Amino acid sequence: MSLRYLIACVLCMSLLSSCKTKSTNVDVDPAVKTNIELDVKILAADDMEGRETGTPGEMKAAQYIITRMKAIGLSPKGDSTSYLQHYTKQIKSNPHDDMPSEDDPIINGYNVIGYIDHFAQKTIVLGAHYDHLGYGGAGSLHSGKKAIHNGADDNASGVAAILRMAEELKDDSYSNHNYMFIAFSGEEKGLWGSNYFAKNPTIPKDKINMMVNLDMVGRLNKDRQIAIHGVGTSPSFNSTLDKENTYKFKVTKQLSGIGPSDHTSFYLEDIPVLHFFTGQHEHYHKPEDDSHLVNYDGIVDISEYIINIIESIDTPLEFTKTKDESSETPDFKVTLGVIPDYLFSGKGMRIDGVRDGRPADNAGLLKGDVVKQMGNREIIDMMSYMKALGAFEPGSTVEVAVERGERVIKKVVTF
Repeated sequence: MSLRYLIACVLCMSLLSSCKTKSTNVDVDPAVKTNIELDVKILAADDMEGRETGTPGEMKAAQYIITRMKAIGLSPKGDSTSYLQHYTKQIKSNPHDDMPSEDDPIINGYNVIGYIDHFAQKTIVLGAHYDHLGYGGAGSLHSGKKAIHNGADDNASGVAAILRMAEELKDDSYSNHNYMFIAFSGEEKGLWGSNYFAKNPTIPKDKINMMVNLDMVGRLNKDRQIAIHGVGTSPSFNSTLDKENTYKFKVTKQLSGIGPSDHTSFYLEDIPVLHFFTGQHEHYHKPEDDSHLVNYDGIVDISEYIINIIESIDTPLEFTKTKDESSETPDFKVTLGVIPDYLFSGKGMRIDGVRDGRPADNAGLLKGDVVKQMGNREIIDMMSYMKALGAFEPGSTVEVAVERGERVIKKVVTF
């Protein structure tokens, strides 16, 4: 199926779904799932060449998102009368230089911004980054030959979700807020686009009531686990999340407004934030992150959950600072060579993946093992795990106790 045909299909579906009324988790228009699936397939197609910031592939993706925003009926809210907000980033050729030189390359990035004006006093920002890793390079976990990294979950899934929510929230019944939808550029480079917008908003900053970020929401598992970060950034969030969770999600809550995604840029500007994430997986930052692996029903349910959350907010939110756990993260010289399960809410650090040839693999640790102790250090959560790693040097050996099923076994790990 050609990319052009897919685009035509999704634009037709946008028009068909434009007359629907407010939906619930019981009765959702079938066009919702169809649109989400088509958006992910188009954004994660090889034609987009991995959507790396500053490349023609990313600009092609931006133009597609603009086309979708127009079809939905969003107003442009970028620079002047454009959907695009332009920024530049100069890259140091010599990493040891304090500042870039005038000869260093400049990357042009573009946020894509649409707006729904319900003539309300406050606006809610819903964002998701649309860039990815191109053909690999920095950030890729791929060890083979150069290949397109399509980033279906990371983060075509998030962009598809905010476009779906735009189709719903344009209805006049959602009049508590205005809504701004931002597809951010440069997230994979270091939150470039969201950082630029947060410092150069295209609406008055004091009119933004909160920011909702979606990054990797396409792999909802059979246990329906999601992580929600930023719960401590406003006092009303915790109870609201519980009240509106009629979807039987198993929610892992994180209080901090600081994290490795675009919500951080808004939190640092004293704006309440919520960040939604369905967990890391074996295809993260690899060419295998493709559209056929995405749980589209899961994206539908998550987007409905978020709509219910923001609909229930009818007053200006109080912003509260949270403990920045990232500032406590120790520097460490070794790695176990595993992918942690960030959705695990039990005691310890559960392993979600083991990298070939790394210390955990060499010691016989397996996916699903829960690390309970490293040497004389008890592991109760991610922070204690990272602090334990900070105590070891390359070449050191440590006994690691893991819970495997009903048994606790011990393995000797050499870093």
